[in-house]
Amino acid sequence: MASFFDEIARNKLKSLVLMFLFSLLFVGVIFLVTLFFGIGPLGLLIAVILVAIYAVFVYFSGDKFVLKFSGAQPADQKQYPTLYSAVEGLAAASQIPLPKVYIINDPNPNAFATGRDKKHASVAATTGLLSMMNREELEGVIAHEISHIGDNDIQFMLVAVVFAGAIGIIAAVFRGMFFFGGIGGNRRNGGYLLIIAFLVGLLAPLFALLIRLAISRRREYMADANGARLTRAPQSLANALKKIKGYSVAPQSTPMKHANEVTAPMYFANPFKASSILNLFSTHPPIDDRIKKLEQMY
Repeated sequence: MASFFDEIARNKLKSLVLMFLFSLLFVGVIFLVTLFFGIGPLGLLIAVILVAIYAVFVYFSGDKFVLKFSGAQPADQKQYPTLYSAVEGLAAASQIPLPKVYIINDPNPNAFATGRDKKHASVAATTGLLSMMNREELEGVIAHEISHIGDNDIQFMLVAVVFAGAIGIIAAVFRGMFFFGGIGGNRRNGGYLLIIAFLVGLLAPLFALLIRLAISRRREYMADANGARLTRAPQSLANALKKIKGYSVAPQSTPMKHANEVTAPMYFANPFKASSILNLFSTHPPIDDRIKKLEQMY
């Protein structure tokens, strides 16, 4: 048995450790770039500036793209009063400004939160979620999403996505340099540097992906715990997950129409049809583990 606060503290610490590892991987890759090209501190500065520009663009525009690509539309308060009531009440309980409310016309029961900060946040829910959940279960799901906003998870994952994207771009350059014999740079010990470039080009994106997915899973556990704390009803959130699990394995179930690998970590549950893929490469913790943790909370 564990309290809400024990689970929150445990997952927060693990998230910070993973982000520290992510930072070390990023710095290591940048160091190898400067070593390969022989450009010294100037190269590191340029790389940091480029990553910062990329981060600013994602920070201010990312939520608009997510809502658009997810097919989300502003929800009519008169048409969806239960959804609005849940968002209003839980936002007030979390002491955050009222997020914008969106609806996604999709039978897959799911939801997500997005936005660049607490003052510019949005919560989206599918029609499938609204039709499947009772009020208590819906409040549990929305509490989970409100917790993502209150805990700054959106910004936290943004940093992870920026790091992973930057590492992926650099790795692609390294792979190109290996196949084309290198481009300028430091020619001393060029042979082993090319081998290093090849290994970094192959392994760095994989490590970045694994760390990003691990961070995503930790933040999901934390949002479950915080959502349960908000509603004081962990069983309601567990029941919602049970219904979603039942839907995911049903023969007639369908994956989210507009979900993709970039937006998948944002959803309350894995938006793709259940498969036997290794948990190591999953954007979400195993749903049975989430249910078990919630049912043991007090």
